[in-house]
Amino acid sequence: MRTDWFQRLVGLLIFLTVSGAAALLWWAVSASHPPRFWSPVEVTVAGIWKVLYDADAPSSQVILMAAATAALLGASVALLERYVADRYRRSSVHLPSRPLAPKVIMAATRGIFAGEVTVTVLIPAHNEQTSLPQTLASLARQTRRPDRVIIVADNCTDGTVDVARAAGAEVFETAGNTEKKGGALNQILRLILPHQRDNDVVMVMDADTMLGPRFLATAARRFSDDRALMAVGGLFFGESGPGLVRQFQRSEYVRYSRDIRRRNGRVFVLTGTASIFRPAALRAVASSRGVQIPGRTGDVYDTAALTEDNELTIAIKSLGGLMISPAECTVVTELMPSWRTLWAQRLRWQRGALENLGAYGVTPQTTRYWAQQIGIGYSVIALGSYLLLMALMALSLDTWVWFPFWLGLGSLFALERVLTAWAGGWSARLLAALILPELLYDMILNVVYVKGIVDITRGRQATWTHLTQMPQVAPPQKEPVAR
Repeated sequence: MRTDWFQRLVGLLIFLTVSGAAALLWWAVSASHPPRFWSPVEVTVAGIWKVLYDADAPSSQVILMAAATAALLGASVALLERYVADRYRRSSVHLPSRPLAPKVIMAATRGIFAGEVTVTVLIPAHNEQTSLPQTLASLARQTRRPDRVIIVADNCTDGTVDVARAAGAEVFETAGNTEKKGGALNQILRLILPHQRDNDVVMVMDADTMLGPRFLATAARRFSDDRALMAVGGLFFGESGPGLVRQFQRSEYVRYSRDIRRRNGRVFVLTGTASIFRPAALRAVASSRGVQIPGRTGDVYDTAALTEDNELTIAIKSLGGLMISPAECTVVTELMPSWRTLWAQRLRWQRGALENLGAYGVTPQTTRYWAQQIGIGYSVIALGSYLLLMALMALSLDTWVWFPFWLGLGSLFALERVLTAWAGGWSARLLAALILPELLYDMILNVVYVKGIVDITRGRQATWTHLTQMPQVAPPQKEPVAR
């Protein structure tokens, strides 16, 4: 359960863990004696540029230690995640405290037909008259149309309500809501959840999101095939549009979606851009808040959370719920158009992730999230050290030094960057091949990470920002392709 003191310690715990790991690796490297395959060789390029080839390389002991540690940590997290999933599917131990565990759900619904799957779409909207028509159009293009679409108009001062009604959607206007998106959704869910049967699933999607045409059909089929499935999330891709900032984000989203596909849809976060929930999951979350999980009893969304999608994911997992993001469930979402708006968005995401960990503590369900934060923290030190050492060498040496060992590793890294961004098109591939721009982008995100840790440790108040912008292009007519 949430405690303020533990939330403030989250950043400090991650910092100490990462610093200890970095210090251990530094000690291992400094205590070893790197082999040299040949003496340094100096050559002249085009008669004007002197280059020194140096064959220094880390010792085999250091390489094996680093590889073994990475493999051990990765395998441990993966095995724990698999163990938790298997226990909820097969074991009866501790299931009373996990009302969404597959074994509990299958036993409760055995022999019961809850009707065909229906889809009710909720679209929270605050002054979204510009982007809403494209969102509704993407619903109209679905191969399996939604049964009901409700626009949750939250404190709108523009023409959002008129646009929604003109498109034939229902409109629910919030009353006295001061709790942002989560508060608006809680109001509408209190009205509709009591009337939803087990197969009357509820989709929550952003008003600036466009669904791939097979999203609803795929999700409905998954719910029909698996009574224990509690949620279906989307794989999100970035909208098209000009600017380097947008291209960085597009490449980032392509890589994330590729990772989820390689995990066979085992999702990290049920994205707030578009996810579908079985009513039993939302009702269990609402009744468990304040008892088993953080939040106010009766609320589906914890309005104290900065990242409501990440928090709801952890809540459902903590109650034993099964979720997936199928490859066909794609969405195209807005991108931040400037560095300022990107900074604000990512700082909110980072603060939200840390606060969620502070709220839930260290549990089998949160182990992967802790490991992710520690991994990001380690990358801050590793990438920062790499860029700093490169800059110092460039400024202090008269002769540029090439190390064949590191050139080989760098070539493998460049190949990996290009291949993982391949589905993003030629712009993504070219940007990845240049390497340095994406490294600098990653470093900016690392600075955001550090800022989030410092802010949460100091107890600084976090803010929630809303972006209003003109859409860049018309919505795509087909799904993005990812490999």
